[in-house]
Amino acid sequence: MSNFRNIKELLTGLYRGEKLLDELFKKRQTAAYKYEYALDLLDQDEKVILFLIEMEVVRKNGNRLEIDEEYLQFFERILEANEEINTSYIHENLEKIRENIGYYFNEDNAKRQYNYLRIIKNTLRKIGYITLRNLIDLKRNIDHTYKTEPNYRNKISKLKNLEKKAVNIRTLIHQTEELVRTDEATFFKNALDEELNQIIVELRNILNKCGHNLIEIERQVLTYLNQIEHQQDLIQKLRRIKYLKDQFLLEAETDIREVLARNNAVIFEPNPSYSIKLSLSHLQIDDLAFELIQKVAKEKKRKQNLHLPEADSISTEFLETQVQEEIQLDLVEIKNSFLAGGRDLYSFLKSYKFPKEISFEEKITIYCQLVSQYDIEFDITDQILESDEMELALIYPK
Repeated sequence: MSNFRNIKELLTGLYRGEKLLDELFKKRQTAAYKYEYALDLLDQDEKVILFLIEMEVVRKNGNRLEIDEEYLQFFERILEANEEINTSYIHENLEKIRENIGYYFNEDNAKRQYNYLRIIKNTLRKIGYITLRNLIDLKRNIDHTYKTEPNYRNKISKLKNLEKKAVNIRTLIHQTEELVRTDEATFFKNALDEELNQIIVELRNILNKCGHNLIEIERQVLTYLNQIEHQQDLIQKLRRIKYLKDQFLLEAETDIREVLARNNAVIFEPNPSYSIKLSLSHLQIDDLAFELIQKVAKEKKRKQNLHLPEADSISTEFLETQVQEEIQLDLVEIKNSFLAGGRDLYSFLKSYKFPKEISFEEKITIYCQLVSQYDIEFDITDQILESDEMELALIYPK
C-alpha cells in the first residue's frame, strides 16, 4: 500500500493518469472498464496504470478497472455529479459543531479559541451547502426514478425510500435551526464575530429555502405514488379484459354491454354540424350583403368557365435516345504507369499518351492531384525543375 506524500505529488499523479481517470469517471455507471481498453487509451503505456493501481487511485478487479471509492466520491462531490443522498454527513457536522463549542469554552488561550471558532464557521458553511446539494440530488433522483425505472415494484420502493430521505433532511434542518437558536445560543451571542453572524444569516436563508422546497418534493413523491397505483390498477383491469376477450368470455362474465350503454361520454358522439341560414329580408335591404352575393356569384361563374388548355403532342425528336460519351482519366492507372518507370513525374506526364487531348494546364492539374493523393508512394526531392516559366519539385517513384 502506497500513499501520496504531499499535495504536489498527488496532483502530479492525477495529472499523469488524467486520460484514464476521465474515461473511468465518465463510465462509472456502466460495467467496469476492461484492462485492454485502458492500454489502448494510453498507447500501451502500462506504467501509468500500474502507478495508479499502486497508489490505490484505481482498483483492478480481475481484468477490469474502476476508480477507488474514496476518489470517486471526491470527484462526484467536487463536480456536483453525485447521486447518493448522504444525510448522515449533516448529522456528523452538527456533532462536530457541538464538540468544538465545548472546546471553545474550555480553552483560555485566545489563539486556540480562534482555531475552534474557525472550525465552527467552516462547518456551518458546509452544512448549508450539503443540505442544498442533497435537496437538488433528491429532486433529480425522484424524477429520474419515476421516468426511467421499468419495474413497478422497484419504482415504488425507491420512491418511498427517497421520501424517507426527504423526512430525514427535514429533521436535520430542524436540528440545525434548533442548534443555532436555542441549544448553543450562548455561544453565538458571546462569540462576537461579525463573520460568524453573517454565516448564520446565510445558513438560515438556505435552510428556509430548503424547507419550502421540501414541501413541494414531498407533494411530488405522493403524486407519483398515486399515479403509479392508478396505473397498476388500470393495467391489471386491461389485462383481465384482454384475457376474457381472447377466451370469448367478455360478454358472458362481465356487464360490458350495460356499461357501454350507460356511458354518454361526448367522445362517443358524432361531431355535429350546424348550417347557418341567412335572413332573406336582411339580404334584400342590406347593400353590403348584396355586394358579397355579387362577389360569390362572380367567383362561382369564373370557376365554371375555367378550361385548361390541352397540351400539344410531344415531338418524336424528343423521344429519340441520345448518347453522349465522355472520356474520364484514371489517376490510378497513370500512377501505376509512373511507378513502373524511372523518370521524374513532370517528364513522365509530358510524354504520357492520354486517351484524349490534354492541355498544359490540365497536365499541371493532374500533376498536383497525383502528388496530393499518392505522396506516400512518391519520392519527393528538394531539387527544383524550372520549365515553362514554372518551378516544380522533382518527384521520382520510390
